[in-house]
Amino acid sequence: MTPDLVLTLPPFGHAQADKESWLRDGLAALTAHHRAACPAYDRWVGAMFPGAGASGRVADQPWLPVGVFKTHMLSSVPERDVVRILASSGTSGQAPSRVPLDAVTAARQARALSGIMPAVLGRRRLPMLIIDNEDSIASGAALSARGAGILGMMPFGRHHAFALDRDLSLRREAVDGFLDRWGGEPFLVFGFTFMVWTHLPPAMAERKAALANAILVHGGGWKALAGQGVDNDVFKAVLRRDAGLERAVSFYGMAEQVGSVFLEGDDGLLHAPAAADVIIRDPRTWDEVPVGVPGVIQVVSLLPTSYPGHSILTEDMGVIETVDRGEWKGKAFRVLGRVPRAEPRGCSDALAAGGGR
Repeated sequence: MTPDLVLTLPPFGHAQADKESWLRDGLAALTAHHRAACPAYDRWVGAMFPGAGASGRVADQPWLPVGVFKTHMLSSVPERDVVRILASSGTSGQAPSRVPLDAVTAARQARALSGIMPAVLGRRRLPMLIIDNEDSIASGAALSARGAGILGMMPFGRHHAFALDRDLSLRREAVDGFLDRWGGEPFLVFGFTFMVWTHLPPAMAERKAALANAILVHGGGWKALAGQGVDNDVFKAVLRRDAGLERAVSFYGMAEQVGSVFLEGDDGLLHAPAAADVIIRDPRTWDEVPVGVPGVIQVVSLLPTSYPGHSILTEDMGVIETVDRGEWKGKAFRVLGRVPRAEPRGCSDALAAGGGR
């Protein structure tokens, strides 16, 4: 099944065995495509996965460590076909990842998001309050992950209002004006988790229950909140207490793998959509671990054709809690936190000869 055909399917509700079938074939085809088009990726696979393609399991497909995208510009298309360079946040003094998108990959990313988000938002476009500043989406061909996330979500809203100034201070008049006009009906609030936590509760200090009609969609930034003892339960409890928020939906995704948005379901777990999946690996052996056993998160996606980002080992720990349970079938998992920074052995050597592409 081609990626474009998978994108016509409902995003959730598919049994894991069915997903395994189309992901296995699609990922194998993507591996062959990127090996032929990206010499650095071909060297990595040849050095680290000499038996690649011999197995029919998704978990046995080659993967790249996510840190590679901070040091190498990996591309599987000619430079003239790149329409946008997507950059990660580059937090903690690290260089940002750089991901080249061509028109095909960018279009598939938009299609994937348009299929996933109605599962929690419905089909009606809602008034939208964005917990960010407008400058974040004005970066031309080079765009941050924050900006890309906002642009990706804006089609689901209308009457957009930005809650922050350029210096990330609160635009109280803008927030109050939005809530005065739209707060009495369902509306959408979108932002990255740390920024929502930092700015939204203070903005609601004098407007108790102002978010009673809101649907909050948020993701990213949990690393900063972990040091404050804030997890998903605390996050929801404070916003419910201070602003009357009853519906908060988190997502897990990353700039390095466009189109893979893992959405929080009613069970409080993250769910993999039809074109993506998650694998958990033992950090000592890199073997896949069973359901219920924590390990390092690997994410796979059928969407990236412009760069070899279809199978990525992240720097996050997680655990798969259930498979094929509830209305949203497939794997349901939670993120447990970050792993100590460590590059899989041989990565730099395998990629170094001949440069990035």
